[in-house]
Amino acid sequence: MRVFVLLFNAGTDNEGIHTIRMGDRNLVLMFEEADDATRYAMLLEAQDFPVPTVEAIDREEIEEFCQSVGYDCKFVPTGFVPQTEADRLLLAPPENNLDTTNWQDGKEPEPAAGEPDRTMSDAELERIRRKLEGLL
Repeated sequence: MRVFVLLFNAGTDNEGIHTIRMGDRNLVLMFEEADDATRYAMLLEAQDFPVPTVEAIDREEIEEFCQSVGYDCKFVPTGFVPQTEADRLLLAPPENNLDTTNWQDGKEPEPAAGEPDRTMSDAELERIRRKLEGLL
């Protein structure tokens, strides 16, 4: 059976799947209908979240992926009606979103070609913090 999931950077080396954090677990939503997945993607966009791509994938493939990385998955059928507060997250994303946009083993993104490396040392950050505090 084909389901619809939300992917970020689809087809790239930095591809990631949309999850919802439920306690200490990540939950992947598997929509029965493309329209429901598209609506959810538009709600994410309205929250200034990166716009995901709706992709049709075999349900068993998603379930195997989730099992292999320690995620949970939830099937959202057509006409789903939430019964609990947690169920409401299956129809509308939570208000708070993580800012993580690099899905490769937790590594920091590499600067693009020709772009300077903008990382700062702790000492440099501390120096800037002291300067800013001095302005108060």
